[in-house]
Amino acid sequence: MAQPQQPDEAQAGAQAGAQSGAQAGRPPLGVGMVGYAFMGAAHSQGWRTADRVFDLPLRPVLAAVCGRDAQAVGAAADRLGWASAETDWRALIARDDVDLVDVCTPGDSHAEIAIAALAAGKHVLCEKPLANTVEEAEAMTAAAEAAAARGQVAMVGFNYRRVPATALARKMVAEGRIGALRHVRVTYLQDWLVDREFPLTWRLRKETAGSGALGDLGAHIVDLAQYLAGEPVVGVSAITETFVRERPLLSGASSGLSAAGGGEPPVEARGPVTVDDAALFTGRFASGALASFEATRFATGRKNSLRIELNGEKGSLAFDLERLNELSYHDGTEPAAHAGFRRILVTEPDHPYLEAWWPPGHGLGYEHTFVHQVRDLVHAIADGGRPLPSFADGLQVQRVLAAVEESAEKNSVFTPVAS
Repeated sequence: MAQPQQPDEAQAGAQAGAQSGAQAGRPPLGVGMVGYAFMGAAHSQGWRTADRVFDLPLRPVLAAVCGRDAQAVGAAADRLGWASAETDWRALIARDDVDLVDVCTPGDSHAEIAIAALAAGKHVLCEKPLANTVEEAEAMTAAAEAAAARGQVAMVGFNYRRVPATALARKMVAEGRIGALRHVRVTYLQDWLVDREFPLTWRLRKETAGSGALGDLGAHIVDLAQYLAGEPVVGVSAITETFVRERPLLSGASSGLSAAGGGEPPVEARGPVTVDDAALFTGRFASGALASFEATRFATGRKNSLRIELNGEKGSLAFDLERLNELSYHDGTEPAAHAGFRRILVTEPDHPYLEAWWPPGHGLGYEHTFVHQVRDLVHAIADGGRPLPSFADGLQVQRVLAAVEESAEKNSVFTPVAS
């Protein structure tokens, strides 16, 4: 026989029932996701969590996840919280219980899946970079514009915009706290390719990844720099390098930034690396401000080090992803006797996104950026707005990346970004 509920238990049960009823009263938003590896897991975390933290106008329902391997995608559905699994993305798009398609596949399939989903009347979230080529990004943006006229939304997943500290930095720049922009310097450093026996995963093949560190990491820092500056990069001068030009062929599946090569050393079967390992470039913003960018997967000892600094006529802002709950700010209008960079601990409830999280001083992490991404996207769908970054923003980043490649091929000649 069940034991009688204590008063606190009864109250908790009543509250849970009321919350369940409130959720049932909101329209559902059926989500279908294509891809279930590193980014698929991160996006799943966002979809599972956002409605438990924020007061969303629609109720996300994790309807189905899609992958080519039936057994693997079925296990992923169980692990990541999806109600069912599909092995054909076309079948996923055709489902009546899918209102939004979340694209977490390698870049070579972004355009085909996103355009088909928009044509089928679905909203779309597409992981970065938007596409592998400018032409694909242009087609996706045109499809998104046509879909917007029908009330659909399309957003590209540059999650570092959703770190509370970077969102606060954008607000401070927009308010004129650092004045006219003079310099932006940004680096994104990883080291997971230092071992020359790391196998030839899809990220190292141009036909699937589009580019190497440039598209993988450079896309992030170009978008973040343009977002914080509030203006586009209009020209670049670049150099790229591939340090290890052949690698062991992949044995089995890769997961995230890890994989296994084929056989015991010495490995006989090898293939060519057809993307860059590192990209360095300078740039000019529309206002005339200058920028420097570095993206590499060969910075030994650096795991996921993203740093950006903006210098203006009245002050400076600096952010380090390894200290993502902090923002450094120098107010250049203060008297020199006590002026200097100060740390802003970005955990207050009136800081971006933090009204729904923990008490001040209790920091957030990487995964929360995907929760915030879902929050903003769901509100845009419910409000009939256009979520940012849009596919047009993704296209602008793609044009910068293309200019970097063109400049590097032409011995670093300054190359305008197409408009």
